[in-house]
Amino acid sequence: MPIALLAYVSLYNIRKKKHLEEREKLRQANEELIKAQHEIREQTMQTIGSDLHDNIGQILSLTALTLKSIKAEEPNKVLPKVNTAVELVSRSIQEMRLLGKLLQGDQLVAKGLDEAIKQEVNWIEKSGSYSVKYAKIGDAPVHIDSNKDLILFRIVQESLNNIIKHAQATKIKLTLSYLPEQVQLSIVDNGLGFDIDNLAFTQNGMGLQNIQKRTALLGGEATIKSNLNKGTTVTIVIPYL
Repeated sequence: MPIALLAYVSLYNIRKKKHLEEREKLRQANEELIKAQHEIREQTMQTIGSDLHDNIGQILSLTALTLKSIKAEEPNKVLPKVNTAVELVSRSIQEMRLLGKLLQGDQLVAKGLDEAIKQEVNWIEKSGSYSVKYAKIGDAPVHIDSNKDLILFRIVQESLNNIIKHAQATKIKLTLSYLPEQVQLSIVDNGLGFDIDNLAFTQNGMGLQNIQKRTALLGGEATIKSNLNKGTTVTIVIPYL
């Protein structure tokens, strides 16, 4: 067999092997994404169930107790109690909206991760409790998987939820950076901060563990830095492939 033909056959076999390996890697990556989506859905439903029971259920119970305690023969105490009941109902409505946003994730990322984050930032700013700055650096690659966008958006929601519930912050800064080979997400607050070593079994710790777990499912890395009374920085790095 001529040397040229041998070289051609050898090169063909090498390329074929490489092509098959790449296809296998792509298949495994798709399987991981499907697995990640399923896990995210389960976590979301668990969150909704927990919030309905712990947050909204408790608030509505307090509302009912407050209204039951109103006595017509004590008119001077009626208005404060009614105001308290109104405040509790407002809180339950806010909690329901939070749950609604969890369920609408698929629709929000339909316009891209950048647009979804903008809407989330707008919602938080309307509360009047936070100064929020958001910046996008670079453009999203055309080939980026929408499933990754959804999981990244869930990470944003989890991070912001942690800030709202635990940080007592006044300023939040989000940066979404599309780099040559990876997307990077940074979320910074000026809140209370915490001791990372003693965080594992707290509610805030569970939220941060969810962030790390979701990031790992995408083959990425989550870095969390925090100091007491000096705020927290969460950095997420996800490869495109």
